[in-house]
Amino acid sequence: MSEQEFPLPPPSFEFLVLSLRMQAEMHLGLNPFAEENAEPDFRLARHAIDLLAMLQDKTKSNLSMEEQRLIENTVTELRFRYVQGMDEAKKKPQPDPQTEAESQPKEADE
Repeated sequence: MSEQEFPLPPPSFEFLVLSLRMQAEMHLGLNPFAEENAEPDFRLARHAIDLLAMLQDKTKSNLSMEEQRLIENTVTELRFRYVQGMDEAKKKPQPDPQTEAESQPKEADE
């Protein structure tokens, strides 16, 4: 079997939820497989979380107990991590454009 022919997991509600969760975590900068932490993209993270919340709403009363717990816990945890990430981003010192401009080397007059 070649590298391109690895077995795929069966399509399931669980796999869909976990895939969307991983996307949201990556956009929040929480990718456990990354060698270095990426900057969070809160806009894309919010979109992935909103997709999961929409899926939760649309599938209400149509899921097994396990599936219901999975999506509820996933949405709750991602919302918490989103708020946590936003708070941390606000606490980071923002670069001062005035200071940055002064630290740039000036071009010599020709």
